[in-house]
Amino acid sequence: MSTLYEQIGGRDAVNAAVDVFYGHVLADDRISRFFDGVDMNKQKNKQRAFLTMAFGGPNNYSGKDMREGHAHLVEQGLDDSHVDAVAENLAKTSAELGVAEELINQVLEIANSVRDDVLSR
Repeated sequence: MSTLYEQIGGRDAVNAAVDVFYGHVLADDRISRFFDGVDMNKQKNKQRAFLTMAFGGPNNYSGKDMREGHAHLVEQGLDDSHVDAVAENLAKTSAELGVAEELINQVLEIANSVRDDVLSR
């Protein structure tokens, strides 16, 4: 069986999704403040590598683990409502790019699987 990464279209699909996703995130008043001062090109590259690995593609992710990478955001008030907003934007992005609902559900399962680490609990 092919990986989620292959089923959604591989590298080109992940690259396109990350660009669209961050457009939504930066326009979302619930979560955009967490990206103030962030180098978005660097952020997009890290996200592309992470999603590629998380979806079963080549593992070139060398960033921090979820707990360490988000600890400073938890200190700024990051909570479940913000993770929900990120998941909503991920689902919206996937749907806009024509990803099948069953695959979007798999994407959201993966996103929710790291929720406790992202929130340091």
